[in-house]
Amino acid sequence: MPVTQTLEADVLRRQDPELAEIILGELDRQSTTLQLIAAENFTSPAVLAALGSPLANKYAEGYPGARHHGGCEIVDVAERLAVDRAKTLFGSAHANVQSHSGSSAVLAAYAALLRPGDTVLALGLPFGGHLTHGSPANFSGRWFDFVGYGVEADSGLIDYAQVRTLARTHRPKALVCGSIAYPRHIDYAVFREIADEVGAYLIADAAHPIGLVAGGAAPNPVPYADVVCATTHKVLRGPRGGMILCGAELAERVDRAVFPFTQGGAQMHTIAAKAVAFGEAATPAFTAYAHQVVANARVLAERLAAQGLHITTGGTDTHLLAVDPAPLGLDGRTARGRLAAAGMVLDTCALPHGDARGLRLGTAALTTQGMGEAEMVWIADLFAGVLREDVDAKTAREDVRELTGRFPPYPD
Repeated sequence: MPVTQTLEADVLRRQDPELAEIILGELDRQSTTLQLIAAENFTSPAVLAALGSPLANKYAEGYPGARHHGGCEIVDVAERLAVDRAKTLFGSAHANVQSHSGSSAVLAAYAALLRPGDTVLALGLPFGGHLTHGSPANFSGRWFDFVGYGVEADSGLIDYAQVRTLARTHRPKALVCGSIAYPRHIDYAVFREIADEVGAYLIADAAHPIGLVAGGAAPNPVPYADVVCATTHKVLRGPRGGMILCGAELAERVDRAVFPFTQGGAQMHTIAAKAVAFGEAATPAFTAYAHQVVANARVLAERLAAQGLHITTGGTDTHLLAVDPAPLGLDGRTARGRLAAAGMVLDTCALPHGDARGLRLGTAALTTQGMGEAEMVWIADLFAGVLREDVDAKTAREDVRELTGRFPPYPD
């Protein structure tokens, strides 16, 4: 671990050794297994330092220059820095960096633009839509009338003709584009055209691709969407949190929807960590990283396909891929269990046009560790070997430990 984290760990060991062991155990788990979860990454030591800074002590309801608490002069500077960096990074007229998560950012976007009962058109949950895109278990499905669009049966790609037809039929107040498991770039220009045709707001839920956008490896939704919601972790490699980007005409409505409507005091240590991440994402090194993430994902997809697994949409443009293990005689949950025993950590996901669940993989964390195309080939071969049971879990686990030992997330 970096020196600062080592010192903090020593303090925690003395103060609360039980919790210290839990934290160090989690660090060991992350460092000795393959992190293939598409929504996860390793933040930099600088981001971790900001998260553990004295800014965690400050209560700061409101916005810079208009707080409900005194003593905010310094944290105001930190938030302004985060906002300015986000606006510059994504070319947005306005940025709100206070959302505690991607879901809370989406909630605020809906609150800014919609009223309960309004019709919203979004990608259906069976095709990779998020819980905030109309799940009956979520606020979105309870407060709004969601209509789901889908993907083409043969290609797995978004059915833009269907989106247009449903928009004309239902005349939604808002059209949402974004997914938790769609591996291809979204055509924001087409969504903008459809939204304009029916007089709807366009909300881009860019939680997954926003880091690729920052690195120039994915299309930017900002010029097309009325509001862009995103997370600051995943490929962006910042702290766990959310943000909202929009034009100047919606800035006040968005800000008031975040505070005071949907949440209270801002987490100033997290906002400072977001500023660090935005600064890192503006560097040539991050641009190279983002493109390597995509290159790694494409190689991983190609090799898994060569091993007999089915890759949804036939490949990927992004950091993630959706894999159907059915050709190997397995369902998603069984496959995930076998891989977990071998030290390969990933998620299941819905597969289009069926009730079966597949596997969702991502390459953001592996790429942060310094792994490249050669390692992706090795991982894909081990992946398939474990699923076929050509390689037993114990042997695979040892192989994974050897690989992660060569690519530690936080080298000393």
